[in-house]
Amino acid sequence: MKTTLNLRVNPEDAANTSLTELLLTKHLGFKPAYWNIIKKSIDARQKQIKIQLTIAISDQAPERALPINYNDVQGAATTCHIIGTGPAGLFAALRCLEQGIKPILIERGKAVRARRRDLALIQRQGHVNTDSNYCFGEGGAGTYSDGKLYTRSGSRREIELVLNTLVAHGANEDIRVEAHPHIGTNKLPEVIQNIRNRLIQHGAEFYFETRLTDITHNASNVNAIEVQQGASKTLWPVQNLILATGHSARDIYYLLHKHHLQLQFKPFALGFRIEHPQAFIDEHQYHCSEQARETLRKVLPAASYQLVTQTPQAPVYSFCMCPGGVIAPCATAPAELVTNGWSPSKRNNPFANAGIVAGIDQNHVKAFAKHEVFAGLAFQQHIEQKAFQWGGGKLVAPAQRAADFLQNKTSSSLPKSSYIPGLHAVNLNSLFTPDLAAALKTALKTFNTKIKGFAGNEALLVATESRTSTPIRIPRQTNTLTHPQLNNLYPCGEGAGYAGGIVSAAIDGQRVVDAMCRNNI
Repeated sequence: MKTTLNLRVNPEDAANTSLTELLLTKHLGFKPAYWNIIKKSIDARQKQIKIQLTIAISDQAPERALPINYNDVQGAATTCHIIGTGPAGLFAALRCLEQGIKPILIERGKAVRARRRDLALIQRQGHVNTDSNYCFGEGGAGTYSDGKLYTRSGSRREIELVLNTLVAHGANEDIRVEAHPHIGTNKLPEVIQNIRNRLIQHGAEFYFETRLTDITHNASNVNAIEVQQGASKTLWPVQNLILATGHSARDIYYLLHKHHLQLQFKPFALGFRIEHPQAFIDEHQYHCSEQARETLRKVLPAASYQLVTQTPQAPVYSFCMCPGGVIAPCATAPAELVTNGWSPSKRNNPFANAGIVAGIDQNHVKAFAKHEVFAGLAFQQHIEQKAFQWGGGKLVAPAQRAADFLQNKTSSSLPKSSYIPGLHAVNLNSLFTPDLAAALKTALKTFNTKIKGFAGNEALLVATESRTSTPIRIPRQTNTLTHPQLNNLYPCGEGAGYAGGIVSAAIDGQRVVDAMCRNNI
């Protein structure tokens, strides 16, 4: 017999396995032979917080997930070159092993551990390595941006496969059951390194600090790729090519455009990071006093939020919320200012931050219409470069108290912040276009009614949050998942416009390899 039931318990009971089993036994009227939690979420809608547990009960020990059969592909006849080693590229490579295809992974940035030195230079000196930064390098943008795993994309089976694969490579078991799982910036690099080792053991090849600079093709197929390593460029023949380059690899879009390959405008979002003391978010979300918070935090994680509203100008929503987190500089080129957020696995830093972003469609970028399909990208760059100039250089960020933003005045002082390069007080209303600023102001007022004080004097706005997704889509055919003009070119993941986050990108990487096999490679 195997069944599931839902159990609502106090946080203290959920944090103690023995107490959970006692409550389960009382509910059933007997002690179950075997049980395990398969889903866990916090219900903080009422003053009395509850933990919602979904529990699997069985009279037999639960079966362990069968290990995936990874083939040795050292001498495989079929190869696939994968550009980018973010989640889309890595999971595409793992699926290649399953299918007996040899993956050859090409990454413009450095291996995951070596990236840390470049991140330190960004934080301390404002120096951006254009190939190794928060966005580029092994593991992709998500590696040093919290490792959030929540997604609405993909089937349950696909999501479980990704989570199980991450656990098999070192992630905590909790990600299988948490409603909003995350690995943590401090732990994800080891998981990424373990995946790389697995791939190499089975015959995959990795080339770091290697940039794709050109392709050669005939009317229907890519024949070869040109790659640059140091000062030298070489031409490598290819059988299949997956582009898993991430949302910030702008040079790839220009490369495809140079070859007259179709691209499309894609809606994206843009705004700023908002930062509060984590204690403020905890006290509001958990309906508790500062004293009670100390007790609750022993059995509950740092509180989070998710906000969305529709304004006359555009939809506005919170993005990449980081409880107990840090705001980081995430530019990929000189003279631009980009921010993002991350949290360690314990989410125990004193601040909480999130992107507050407005949806951008073609109507919002009419002033950049001369750039045609690149209008959104040009608008994105314009705001990032303007923010850099306003900050005064070295990635000092333009910032403002939320209350002053609503009153359209420059802040006379700024609260403490997790953003290391430093802040410069400005009036962010003039950084954005009038319609974008109006949308963000309306949204902040609405969010302030949901979380009282959300847009208050201690709330800090830091510009800009502009890399929520790519402003360009690389089109692909529905059935074959190939580019409409080239039969062996597979646009993939966030950079191609088909994913948003670690799990959905990983799923998309697997899907394109499955399509490759269906296409009779």
